[in-house]
Amino acid sequence: MKKRLLFLMFSACILCAVSLKFLSNEEERQRLFSDAEVTSIREIDLVEEASQDADDFSEQIKDLEKETTVGNVAGEAEHTESANEEYVAGQAVPEFAYAYHCLNEKEKDVYEEIYHILITFGEDKPLSITEAERIGEIFQCVLNDHPEIFYVQGYTYTTYTRGDEVVRLTLSGTYTMTPEEAAMCREGIDAYVSECLAGLSAEASDYEKVKYVYEYLIDHTEYQQDSLENQNICSVFLNGKSVCQGYAKATQYLLNEAGVFSTLVIGSVSQGEGHAWNLVQMDGNYYYVDTTWGDASYQLEEKTDDAWEQSSPDINYDYLGVTTEQLKRTHNLNNVVPLPFCVSMDCNYYVKEGTYLTSGDEETLKQLFETKFVQNKGYITLKCMDDTVYHAVRKILIEEQKIFAYLHQTDGTVAYSDNQEQLSLSFWL
Repeated sequence: MKKRLLFLMFSACILCAVSLKFLSNEEERQRLFSDAEVTSIREIDLVEEASQDADDFSEQIKDLEKETTVGNVAGEAEHTESANEEYVAGQAVPEFAYAYHCLNEKEKDVYEEIYHILITFGEDKPLSITEAERIGEIFQCVLNDHPEIFYVQGYTYTTYTRGDEVVRLTLSGTYTMTPEEAAMCREGIDAYVSECLAGLSAEASDYEKVKYVYEYLIDHTEYQQDSLENQNICSVFLNGKSVCQGYAKATQYLLNEAGVFSTLVIGSVSQGEGHAWNLVQMDGNYYYVDTTWGDASYQLEEKTDDAWEQSSPDINYDYLGVTTEQLKRTHNLNNVVPLPFCVSMDCNYYVKEGTYLTSGDEETLKQLFETKFVQNKGYITLKCMDDTVYHAVRKILIEEQKIFAYLHQTDGTVAYSDNQEQLSLSFWL
């Protein structure tokens, strides 16, 4: 039989947009706020109008002043202190609340107020600011830090004005379920999380925890664009079907439960589609993890017959513990708060697994196929340090077809995927 190499290119994902109704973009906010079905801004003018009957106006202004009592300085301060006390005492700012720790003190106060409103299913609750410009960004910070707030998809705010001056601003969450429905969902979520983490050793390292969660989610989740609740953890933990933001929030939630820092990152892929993934910390260093793109079956651009699909690897490890430089080959960062520049390779999958190549050495390749390929039951992925090493390895294994000699085959077929953007090559039987 003639030797064949079957080529399957890992392509960039076509992902649903992860933008929620609270995007910081001013044009988008204006569009949303002009849509009565989505949100509303109520402006109440407390100034007497000359044409209005004096008696009617007196009664109206009395009602308005009563309505805005909580919005005055004393009322706002009292509300802010109460909200902050409950947040810190009952719902302390977690160590893993990355976006919160990137804000200044005033923004943190608003963050805490918004958080308190959302966890209590609050409506028309006052904030300690009267400027609406930063609400969208701070609101997004809250949801980015708290994947457990899965029942919120947006917000509305109301302004109260005296002349041209805004004297009070209140906020309501846009809730997709009642508190009772959310409580029922939490029961299912808790059951999933307990079952998942039960398989994780108590002595596991940060890397082992990240790898375990990465593999577990991929094995138990199907990528489906029209899946229910696909922008939150319910889609993954309750339905087993989701899109990028569901994957990323589930990864964040599980890792935080396992004691590993992880936060949500929002941006886009090289083709421009919105996308979400994670920033994680392993052994003190930051790395990027993209669980969605780890689903190799999702990324196979060229479909083959059923036999080939069944033999292909289920997981692509190109996006487990990558640097900023590696990530930017395929992803664009557009996060609401700044992110660290990730440079360490110590907890990169390929470094940890011993398949990271710093040269195109034939003897090294031969040894890897004799050990790793056998250990992985007929599958191996090689990660190259740079373009020079990548092209050297590709020439040896594919163009010169020496892979057959390393596998001790005189005929047959070897399937492979060739990801030049991530400088990796995968081979399987």
